[in-house]
Amino acid sequence: MIRPTISFRLSIFAALFASVLCGSYSATAFAFDFADVAQRAMQLAAAPFKNPPSNLPKELQALDYDRYRDIHFKPDQAYWRNAGLPFELAFFHQGFYYDQPVRMNEVAADEIREIPFSPALFDYGKTSLDAQEMLGLGFAGFRVHYPLNTPAYKDEVLVFLGASYFRAIGKGGRYGSSARGLALDTGVMSGEEFPRFVEFWIERPTARAKEIVIYGLLDSRRATAAYRFVLRPGGETVMDVSARLYLRENVAKLGIAPLTSMYFFGENQHPQKEDFRPEVHNSDGLSVLTDTHEWLWRPLVNPKRLLVTSFAMNNPAGFGLMQRDRNFASYEDLEARYELRPSAWVEPLGSWGSGRVELVQIPTQDETNDNIVAFWVPDNPPPPGQPFDFAYRLSWQSRSAQRPASSWVAQTRRGHGYVRKPDDSILLTIDFEGPVFDKLAEGANVASVVSADGNGKILEHNIYRNEASGGWRSAIRLRRVDDDKPVELRAHLRSGDRVLSESWNYILPVQ
Repeated sequence: MIRPTISFRLSIFAALFASVLCGSYSATAFAFDFADVAQRAMQLAAAPFKNPPSNLPKELQALDYDRYRDIHFKPDQAYWRNAGLPFELAFFHQGFYYDQPVRMNEVAADEIREIPFSPALFDYGKTSLDAQEMLGLGFAGFRVHYPLNTPAYKDEVLVFLGASYFRAIGKGGRYGSSARGLALDTGVMSGEEFPRFVEFWIERPTARAKEIVIYGLLDSRRATAAYRFVLRPGGETVMDVSARLYLRENVAKLGIAPLTSMYFFGENQHPQKEDFRPEVHNSDGLSVLTDTHEWLWRPLVNPKRLLVTSFAMNNPAGFGLMQRDRNFASYEDLEARYELRPSAWVEPLGSWGSGRVELVQIPTQDETNDNIVAFWVPDNPPPPGQPFDFAYRLSWQSRSAQRPASSWVAQTRRGHGYVRKPDDSILLTIDFEGPVFDKLAEGANVASVVSADGNGKILEHNIYRNEASGGWRSAIRLRRVDDDKPVELRAHLRSGDRVLSESWNYILPVQ
């Protein structure tokens, strides 16, 4: 197969952008659109990077997490609060990690209005900070409010805060996984670079608007980019993302549509210290849909060493960090409510060419660290100075999360099983569930197809009907050849020539 060149891919995206952008701004007569932000990104890329010095007073630099959270934006000061619009904006104060200001603008019908920072917009709580000393600062980020759960109250549905991070939720959800504008050299030993959004332009919505348009300008030492986000809150909150990237310098690894999450422990990996909670994670697996419509599922782990794995393919149909387990009893956390945290699903728009979906899993000693990152790495990143366009749809999902129509992996468990004297073997049990099993003929033969890489020796594998769930359980007992290396395993279910399930792809990390 001939792989498309960068120039060909850019022509595809140019056509896509033209179709997406043309006619999208009929609600505003003022001519501001994605092209204006892209022009800014191109100009930035042509000049040396300038890292602005921090303008934070020492008192704000010294804030810890809890004291920073004590600075509240006043609800009655919400932008558009008295305009009778369905959307409102609130803002974050500089402080703690957030030492750089972010410029905020409103795109109105006839002009661009800068949204000025003022200490009067904030309640400083118990911090003992002098509001007069805050003059001359800026916003650290912003959040969008919309009547998501009830018509009478505007819920927080989207947050942009810190570097290029953002996150959203659907109806009835809790914040969990995050997304990022760009990932540069994630999981590379030389160190990661964190681009940051330096300015936003937000279109003033109409009185009956169901969506809001946000433009962002991103900058870092080796990259600049322009973004257009179209946010549609709902039971499943959806964001259409369009971007144009310029590199100042070559990068070792370019990460497109990055997702970030947390996995501390779960059903396939017990905690090192006793915990009353059975599982603690924002996501329990990476789901990938290939261009050939094969579904892949990789359960997450908390490794003892940095673990980087990937799936190579052409034109991915989708990938996401998913929270499949939606049972409260799996978590038992009344405050965190992990069962309500969203799955984040990326659906590429247009041709993304050849590359790989990469998963980076980082060791963590607690649940406060986002130690999971997934993103697309193109085989042919652009040379410095050349525009590189990409677009995708990002969905924040709950129980209706993306998964195969036939059957899927419901859980993966690890232990010794029915062994009277535990040995060095490992037992993994994988439960598959889905409607395909209800349609099987009485007595139909179901087989488990299992394989391991060279570091895993499969001792036995069996399959059983799971009467409790109506699905099937595959049980695999194996032995690791080299204890200092991980083991990669694959399994799926078949009935004759018919594939019944997605492909379970598991990494048994180093002990």
